[in-house]
Amino acid sequence: MSVVTWKENPKNGEVPFSQKKIEAPRSKVTVRKFFNAGRGRLQLSLVAGEAGLDKEIPEPMPYRPGLALSGFLGHFAPGRIQVIGLSEYEYLKSLSEDVRVERIEAIFRERVPCIVFARGQQVFPEVTRLAEKDGVPVFVTELETKIFFNNGTFLLEELHAPRRIVHGTVMEVDGVGVFIEGDPGLGKSETALGLIMRGHALVADDAPEFRLEGTNKVIASAKPATLGYMEIRGLGFLEVPVIFGVAAVRGEKQVDLVITLVPQSKESDMLDRTNERLLERDVLGVKIPQRVIPVAPGRDLVNVVETAARQFKRDRSYGGNATKALDDQIKQRHAALARKEGE
Repeated sequence: MSVVTWKENPKNGEVPFSQKKIEAPRSKVTVRKFFNAGRGRLQLSLVAGEAGLDKEIPEPMPYRPGLALSGFLGHFAPGRIQVIGLSEYEYLKSLSEDVRVERIEAIFRERVPCIVFARGQQVFPEVTRLAEKDGVPVFVTELETKIFFNNGTFLLEELHAPRRIVHGTVMEVDGVGVFIEGDPGLGKSETALGLIMRGHALVADDAPEFRLEGTNKVIASAKPATLGYMEIRGLGFLEVPVIFGVAAVRGEKQVDLVITLVPQSKESDMLDRTNERLLERDVLGVKIPQRVIPVAPGRDLVNVVETAARQFKRDRSYGGNATKALDDQIKQRHAALARKEGE
């Protein structure tokens, strides 16, 4: 069974939206953004260096500068958040003030984004003075070093993840994350409304945000301002949890399946009706299974999308697909008839 990307026949040589990759660069993360996101989760307090809050954090991982504090800067990672744990703190404490200033100045010259003192350790006055002079933010966290390291890494990866606002609607259908895309007016939101009425849940309508998690997961969510709302032509905006209950909304969901709605046309009539070819959509570098659904007057898209999600769920759980199963069944039937005729 081949894996392909479905191709339309667009006018003027245009690349159809269903064939375009959904791409996004990695997000730029500043110290200010990290501080705002981690103030509560990481129990961060700003001690000095407020002027440097707009510095970029290039690498999504904290770093413990043990060797750098001893004066050896080989293989130092200046693009990371520098974490002063208990061992680093005790080492700095053992140094004279002049040597401590020399070592901290050497690290600051490497243009580090910021420094975090773990376990609520009191910041040395000379570090505060140098941070104000050089514009290097210095924070204190009450968390233990290893806990800050783990939680801080998760937060940095989340902040650095590529993100993209896309046009379409994301639903959870029988546990499957379904992204419904297509040109305006094809019935994406109306299809989602029908699915909600059948007990499925809305993730985001009209403009979901996609972000890459790890290397092979695309997570969809609504913008905070529009969470739980959808727009239906003729009805305006609907507050889904008020009308259908809080269970009708999900905060976020991994995208497992892309449903591409296209107008009924001669080209769409030529689609592979047996589903023998596996279509894929490139979303933030992740290949996601795709179903292309022609839209015609009177066609029940709610049934079609719900069935597509259940079929995907079945294929993912048990492998194979209905086309192959039917082909095997026909071959077995023919073989049985041939044996019977030969007797």
